[in-house]
Amino acid sequence: MATEIRHIAFLVISDATLLDITGPLEVFYQANDCVESLNRKGSFYYKIHTISVIKNKRIKTASGVVFDCDENIQDIDYEIDTLFIPGVPNRMQSDYRLGKKILNWIREQSLKVERICSVCTGTFFLAEAGILEGRNATTHWELCDRLAQDYPLIKVKKDPIFVKDGNIYTSAGISSGMDLALALVEEDSGRSLAMDVARQMVLYLKRPGNQSQYSSVLIHQNTDYKPIQDIENWIVDNLQGNLTVENLAEKASMSPRNFARVFLRETGITPAKYVDKMRVESACRYLVDTQLSFKEIAVLCGLGSVDNMRKVFMKYLQITPVDYRKNFRTAFS
Repeated sequence: MATEIRHIAFLVISDATLLDITGPLEVFYQANDCVESLNRKGSFYYKIHTISVIKNKRIKTASGVVFDCDENIQDIDYEIDTLFIPGVPNRMQSDYRLGKKILNWIREQSLKVERICSVCTGTFFLAEAGILEGRNATTHWELCDRLAQDYPLIKVKKDPIFVKDGNIYTSAGISSGMDLALALVEEDSGRSLAMDVARQMVLYLKRPGNQSQYSSVLIHQNTDYKPIQDIENWIVDNLQGNLTVENLAEKASMSPRNFARVFLRETGITPAKYVDKMRVESACRYLVDTQLSFKEIAVLCGLGSVDNMRKVFMKYLQITPVDYRKNFRTAFS
């Protein structure tokens, strides 16, 4: 039986973020290579295309690297299976516009292709093309509020690294395009091939789409107020302790009420939620980097029991510790 060809096309626009294109492109290339080198019997083969939006096929990206595209949008003589739309650097997004002809072409393709995908600020181009109204979508965490403000009919999801709604896939900041591409390989060929690709690319992990875009440690430790900085550092070093508001307030030499108010003001999160998130992040590291039992990890991170650890994981990550370990450690097993 003849091998089916699946056409994966990358739209290349002037000043595109280079990794928005090359990251997911390399995932599909490595998928082909893994099928061939591991003597797998694949039912299809990815044919990868770079497409210029203008007649000139030489397009300069934001980093200065120039693409010599395979064709322009007028010359396509095949049916695209998966179309990737890259973004531009965040600093350029508010002033960057695609022409009406290109937006119309994107809208037309969204009705034809099996999957249309955006990477990072590429979500704004899908929004401008009018294909995200009433749909769930995400983009880089810095620009989620702007996306929601500019396009109020879009159901913006701030946390996930990628979101699927029908045949439309949107992803968050830059490297999440590789996570999305791995998920598409898994959709097409199963988890085994996707993990082979992750190993070949020496990716730290294969992240599920609902994984958070950013670390709680980074996003909440942005205060200049030293008493709260000291408490944040102390919490991370004492996760097994009884970290109640009362005990934390005593450590900070404040009243519980004043401590809770100041902590929320400085970090944007309550002390209880901060402690939960630090414990979850610590548990995540143990799940990935060690072979400790779930019970041992729950105790080490101050989560108490396996059942409570599961509840907290579902609350903040929408994934169980069992599935988290399976998803994150498979690439190294």
